[in-house]
Amino acid sequence: MEKNQFNEYKLSDSILKAINDLGYKMPTAVQKAVIPAVLENQDMLVQSQTGSGKTASFGIPLCEKIVWEENKPQVLVLEPTRELAQQVQEDLINIGRYKRIKATAVFGKASFIKQKSELKQKSHIVVGTPGRVQDHILKGTLPLEKIDYLVIDEADEMLNMGFIEQVESIIKALPENRVSLLFSATMPKKIENLSNSYLNNPVVIKMAATEQNTPKIQHSYLDVSEEKKLTALEAVTTVENPDTCIIFCNTQDKVNETFQYLVDTGYSVGKLHGGMIQEDRFEVMDAFRQGKFRYLVATDVAARGIDVENITHVINFDIPFEKESYVHRVGRTGRAGKTGFALTFVAPNEEKYRKEIEADTQISMQRITVPNAKQVTRAKSDFDKKMQTKQKPKIQKSKQLNKEITKLYFNGGKKKKLRAVDFVGTLSKIDGVESEDIGIISIQENVTYVDILNGKGQLVLQTMKDRTIKGKQLKVHIAKKK
Repeated sequence: MEKNQFNEYKLSDSILKAINDLGYKMPTAVQKAVIPAVLENQDMLVQSQTGSGKTASFGIPLCEKIVWEENKPQVLVLEPTRELAQQVQEDLINIGRYKRIKATAVFGKASFIKQKSELKQKSHIVVGTPGRVQDHILKGTLPLEKIDYLVIDEADEMLNMGFIEQVESIIKALPENRVSLLFSATMPKKIENLSNSYLNNPVVIKMAATEQNTPKIQHSYLDVSEEKKLTALEAVTTVENPDTCIIFCNTQDKVNETFQYLVDTGYSVGKLHGGMIQEDRFEVMDAFRQGKFRYLVATDVAARGIDVENITHVINFDIPFEKESYVHRVGRTGRAGKTGFALTFVAPNEEKYRKEIEADTQISMQRITVPNAKQVTRAKSDFDKKMQTKQKPKIQKSKQLNKEITKLYFNGGKKKKLRAVDFVGTLSKIDGVESEDIGIISIQENVTYVDILNGKGQLVLQTMKDRTIKGKQLKVHIAKKK
């Protein structure tokens, strides 16, 4: 009998409650294939397109498998980009919220010392980019002896970005007796070789395209010379008038140039590329997710796995360098059963690249022409109106999960010999508080942060003003939001 609801899997109540609060009702095709196999500790090689629910497919069973009492990392997840590492970390924290699972993200261009400090704390899962993970391994700041599960996510993108040697070096440093999961949207020969070398008799899943899981995307292309691309972009977007659109460029300079043109023309627009400092990149992605602007001009750094709901249009301002990138770019639209529109600008000398993409992806692009002046004039008032209309704030899928959580600050940590079990033991003795009401506990040198769930934050706050933890009276208050 085919399983079609999460509660039919062998999952604990804490995991089921979290995925229900996150809005997961029915497993996707990839989740139906992956969850039971991971629960049975089987290695897996999974080819699945973007937007298929892949992160939850490994996140749900791995959070189930985590032993909370173990302080050292049990799961290592490798991601190709910083944005993806941070997003997957957040997804895993949300799935494991009621089990108090701590996930730590490590990536470049962020403080190594801060990450080292976090890794010294209880951390069940580490999510990171290959370069920074390798740095922590070489410097002895990432303990590996308890790693039972390895996830290599977006493997083909790791290959495209030149990370495969680093990935192999990391694999060789891990315990041999582990479960390994490899996910890739495409399956180049080198990825198959990686699987053959490091996976142990894996279950191979290649998600077949079906009516249910194939994105509903209209693929089109536009013949346009390089010097006319910006005016063509303005004409197309005025007539199409997308609700939300990502415009992909191949270089940082082209992103900056296109972004500035759209700003000067009155667009509600942001930009994203690898030359920006990390804080600005995260801030832009958060603002785009929340609907604070309608257009995002980006390099491929934003193409992989970034979960932004209801992208109606994707425009390849530049035809992608790599054929595989086309799949990942256009996969930002047409998600969750909605219809999307993907348009690629093709310069006269790029026709062969378009044909290669069509042959490689088995997608047929329909040729369109630049809207004429009359079409643009007719559409302009509606376009201007949309630019001046604020989008409704997009509800984050973790809102239900987080709405009854209070983060408390205690002015004691490792230096006072305090452990997570000390907090759990003390707080769960409060009348009306169960261990299930205690969330993630983050113990630092001199302070500790504790998530109190189910709306019981004020009860714990008031009670703990007069109680001790391990014989120590600690100051306690609601933590300031960072």
